[in-house]
Amino acid sequence: MTNLTRRGFALTGLAAAGVTAACGNGVGSNGASEIDARADATLSYLYSEYPNTTDLRDKAAGILVMPLVTEAGFGFGGGYGRGALRVNDVTVDYYSATKGSVGLQIGAQQHAHVLFFMTDGALADFRSSNGWAAGAGAQYVVANEGGNLSAETTNLLAPVIAVIFGQAGLKIGATLEGIKYNRIIP
Repeated sequence: MTNLTRRGFALTGLAAAGVTAACGNGVGSNGASEIDARADATLSYLYSEYPNTTDLRDKAAGILVMPLVTEAGFGFGGGYGRGALRVNDVTVDYYSATKGSVGLQIGAQQHAHVLFFMTDGALADFRSSNGWAAGAGAQYVVANEGGNLSAETTNLLAPVIAVIFGQAGLKIGATLEGIKYNRIIP
């Protein structure tokens, strides 16, 4: 029997998270056409299941659609996904989302999320950044037990509104804190 050091354990966990993150999230896909198809399906689902989000769509300067983000963790965790930035319902750029975390966690999950950039300034900041990190600047709109998305007036005034939905898996909670977005060429 071999002794497993903390470093070896951590590296094994990160490798497993990387393998899990690569499953089904567009890595090795047909590039732009597959990301666009997944973004279309994600938005169709979002607007049909949560009709209140069409108000956000109609007021947004731009929308980042992340159709599938896969996360896994056991003490250390990671996540990855790819998506499309749309302005006036046209894809203008593609982005990856990467996440790393450390803490009390175990399990894996997948989810979709959409960032609604409610001001031209917020959209311009996102597009001009060299790796934009979600966090304190984003307000969250969440599904309640009835399956409806509710947004308070204070959320609607935020420059960036994040909607997380479609969670599946065995990891508790889904947030965008610690996710970094980078422009990619699919």
